[in-house]
Amino acid sequence: MDVRRTAVVKLAVSEEQRDALHRTAEQYLYCANRTADYCWSDTSYTECKTNKREVRDALYAELREETDLQAQLVQAAIKRAVEAVKACVERWKKGQRVSQPTFTAETMDYDTRSATFYRNKVSLATVEGRVEPSFVLPADSPTPYERYVLSENYEFRESTLRYDAATDEFYLNISTRRIDSDDEASEDTGHSDQTVLGIDLGVNSLAVSSTGTFWQGDDYDHWCREFEKRRGEMQQRGTQAAHKALLRLGKREEAWRKQYIHTIANELVSEAVEHDCDVIAFEELSDIRERLPQAKWHHVWAFRRLFEYVSYKAPEQGVSVEQVEPNHTSQRCSRTDCGFTHDGNRHGEQFECQKCGYEVNADYNAAKNIGVRYARKRQHKLRSSPKSGSGDAQVDVRVNGGTLNGESYQPIAGD
Repeated sequence: MDVRRTAVVKLAVSEEQRDALHRTAEQYLYCANRTADYCWSDTSYTECKTNKREVRDALYAELREETDLQAQLVQAAIKRAVEAVKACVERWKKGQRVSQPTFTAETMDYDTRSATFYRNKVSLATVEGRVEPSFVLPADSPTPYERYVLSENYEFRESTLRYDAATDEFYLNISTRRIDSDDEASEDTGHSDQTVLGIDLGVNSLAVSSTGTFWQGDDYDHWCREFEKRRGEMQQRGTQAAHKALLRLGKREEAWRKQYIHTIANELVSEAVEHDCDVIAFEELSDIRERLPQAKWHHVWAFRRLFEYVSYKAPEQGVSVEQVEPNHTSQRCSRTDCGFTHDGNRHGEQFECQKCGYEVNADYNAAKNIGVRYARKRQHKLRSSPKSGSGDAQVDVRVNGGTLNGESYQPIAGD
């Protein structure tokens, strides 16, 4: 099972190092935007260039000549831009409105050749040569940096240097992977039977599981409105003191949001463990804004963070996290003897199948559909794979009071 961890570390940067990092970021963003210009076409997505190797071969030498960046940083900038264009092309294919990606935030991607980690500092490639800022680590031990970056059980994969203009600080997001992940992931497990927990994300309820557990969004919405109200009051004052207070409020709000979603993520993982689930299945989030136009920005933020937190918490409990296509999960009847799909089946928070008359909460119905979609996808993969030898493997969806395998409902004994 692929287990990844990210440690966020604040850097103690001297004025000289700060200037070097800012100049490096400026040239990095130049490379990324030049690449986006080269890849993009306003006329048709078929004319956009999304082959990383071809784009790199076309631009690498020029960008090396035009900048003072190390080779790995030029390649990282090209890669970032190509991936952004590729994501736009996928949305364009679905008929969604897109525009050419532009890069303005001071962030840079470092790999094992452009970043070297020591116990208390990091060596980073810049346009001024290597700089070695120290880490600002909390007193409590072990820190995430010690647990993952310095651990023999984890290996460094990549890191993202991020400049926070509000605090005038630099941070490193250091990504690691547990060393035994490849071995575990490569065995398409001889125990191929799986039980799945489906999760639907929505506006009225932040998350609903196929077991019928609801994580409501009322409290979350209330405090988001309170923070927004306080920000508005401070902005109206217009004083320097109010500006500083606004920055402090922003930090408190961010910390509160993260803690709130961490709590839901922990409860969601516990739900999976309690019901002996091997997999937690989410809907893909790539087009969440289009599918939930009534969702505010803080809802979309919460959805993405919840998936992110569950993705790194669940593997520690032996539970993997997967995503499935989200289309029609809200309009499809989750009863296995029906499956009728129609826009008229959903009425706000309620679902009523126009064919069989099945009535249930709409988000719970969608959570079951998400679980079933993963189960069928998994079963098809096992049956079609000549290596798995698991054509008869059973993949069940845990629901309220039993299991569902896409073909029949199995009540739990005693229920």
